[in-house]
Amino acid sequence: MRSEANRILEEKLDPLEVSRLNTLSLVSLFESDDPILIPALMARLGPVRAALESHGGSLVIARGEIELRNNGTPSLSLVIGLDGACISCGAAPGTLKGIQDDLLSDEEVDSIRFDSSMLEWFDDIQREFILKFGGVTFA
Repeated sequence: MRSEANRILEEKLDPLEVSRLNTLSLVSLFESDDPILIPALMARLGPVRAALESHGGSLVIARGEIELRNNGTPSLSLVIGLDGACISCGAAPGTLKGIQDDLLSDEEVDSIRFDSSMLEWFDDIQREFILKFGGVTFA
């Protein structure tokens, strides 16, 4: 699955642009309300990005804040939503976990939660499953 995801991403993405986006400070982009924040966040996603890209989905920042760590460095706490075909996808729980894990691996990100309005997408069984076993938090 990882090799297929890599193939999809290689076909769709400009590696120089992805590299450039990965060098940008997420805190600075958030602080300045720069529209490049979404592409910069997307650039930090691993194989889960292939699922988003191939289904026309994207990240949406519902809200967030800059927090200071104990050592004084700033970090992001974000509440994220999804758009595009991701809204009705049965694989959304796995997608959310992948997004969370990939973004939390960035040194500038301390917290990723998902917009609680997303829970409306799921039927009762799916909602119960994602809340109990999804490994993600909604706010």
